[in-house]
Amino acid sequence: MARSLRGHPVLLMGVLAMSTSGTLAQPSNDDCSDAIVVCAGTTGTGDNTGASLWPGFCTTPPTEHVVWYTFTTNSQGGPAEVSINDIACPPVAGMDNELSAVVFSGDGNCTPGAFTSVGDCQQDSADFTITTDQLLPNTQYWVVVAGVMDGGATLAAECAFTISVGGPGADIIGVDFSAGEDVTIVQGANTQLQATGGTTYNWSPLAGLSGNGIPDPIAQPEETTSYAVTTEIDGCSYTDTVIITVERPLSPPNTITPNGDGFNDVWEIPGIHDHPQATVTIYDRWGQRVFKDTGYKTPFNGEGLPSGTYYWVIELSRLEGVAKPITGFLSIVN
Repeated sequence: MARSLRGHPVLLMGVLAMSTSGTLAQPSNDDCSDAIVVCAGTTGTGDNTGASLWPGFCTTPPTEHVVWYTFTTNSQGGPAEVSINDIACPPVAGMDNELSAVVFSGDGNCTPGAFTSVGDCQQDSADFTITTDQLLPNTQYWVVVAGVMDGGATLAAECAFTISVGGPGADIIGVDFSAGEDVTIVQGANTQLQATGGTTYNWSPLAGLSGNGIPDPIAQPEETTSYAVTTEIDGCSYTDTVIITVERPLSPPNTITPNGDGFNDVWEIPGIHDHPQATVTIYDRWGQRVFKDTGYKTPFNGEGLPSGTYYWVIELSRLEGVAKPITGFLSIVN
């Protein structure tokens, strides 16, 4: 289980030194000013091997070899979740295999005393997630990952890992950026897409679209299509999708001849099986119901009914509710 230690205002002590592993190579993000941006909803790879010997900010047990990450909250703010996963530490004698992580607020100038923790400092050798305090909207925050020196270890851990950021305060898709609501149209019709929140709009695929680079192209796909739109926000790329469901229009025949010759004996309704919850009802000329079926698994054959004109109603159920009924007449010719 991950262990945690509530953070306090901290003092940055920038001491540049050789890694205990003996290498002079240092991660590009071992300083606050070079923090790597983590985009909400994506996973980045990291490694604190060779990082400067800055003391970490989880002090019990001691932590060293700090690397920095940063993210910006969305327009509504709220708690964020920072996950450290896939921790992989080489088997070095005397070296621990745990990493620590903590999230900070600050003014971004990397001066001593500029950072205050906004959640617990946690550490583990297995996957763990930090849930921060309530974060301000549209605000930059920093994540510090460091190696732990625990359990008699003489060297702080230097390990590879992955890092991701999400949660109510960090998620962008569905909060600040959206491809719009899914839409259902009949074949041959069109609809206007309504993406919002982007700085640019790159749609894919382009088949059936009136254009690209705009938030609201006209879509007229020939078949059900999932359109993806990508934008750039605060240096991060985000993609959302919208599904345009294309339904074939129902054009039932107006006559059946149930004489057993194998031709036109039943009332086949082209496209009805695209609507598995459709309800088909048929009435005689006096308004008496002679047939009703939901799903229309067994086509109407007029069995036992005299020749004449009948009135039908088809109700198409959809996720957003029941569509306006389709109506018409059917002649039975025996």
